[in-house]
Amino acid sequence: MQNQAVNNLKARSEQLLRQHRLKITVPRLSVLSVVLEKETATSQPELEKMLGDTIDRVTLYRVLNIFEEKGILHKILDLNGTATYAVCSEYCPQHPHQEEHVHFTCSKCNSIYCLNDVQIPEIDIPKGFKIETVGISAVGICDKCK
Repeated sequence: MQNQAVNNLKARSEQLLRQHRLKITVPRLSVLSVVLEKETATSQPELEKMLGDTIDRVTLYRVLNIFEEKGILHKILDLNGTATYAVCSEYCPQHPHQEEHVHFTCSKCNSIYCLNDVQIPEIDIPKGFKIETVGISAVGICDKCK
C-alpha cells in the first residue's frame, strides 16, 4: 500500500514537471514529492530537514525558484516572515500567480493552509488602479490544535 502511494506521488510529480516543460531530475522529483505529500505549506528549512543530504541548499533554492516561476508552487510568508511553499492550483499560470484564495495560518503550530474553496469577495478599487493579484490571510487555530 505504501509503495503505491510513493509511486502515485512520483507519477504526479513527473506529470507536473512534463506539464510545465521542465526536465525531470532527482532533486525536482524529491522536492515535489515532499510538497505534494503535505496538506500544509512547507518552508525551505523544513524541506532541508526532510530531504536531508539528498539535496544541497543552493539546489533546493534553485528548484523552489523555478517551481515558483513556472506556476507549480506559490510562496506564502508565515507569521515570522519565513517563505513557505504550497502547490498551485491547475488554473495558476506562470508568473505572476493567480492563486486567489485565502491562506489560513495557525497561530499555535504556524502551519499554513490554502483554503481554495473560500471565496474572495470582489474588491471595489478607485478609478485608475489595477489589481494584479489578491491575497487574504486569516490567522487562528487549526483543527489539529483545537
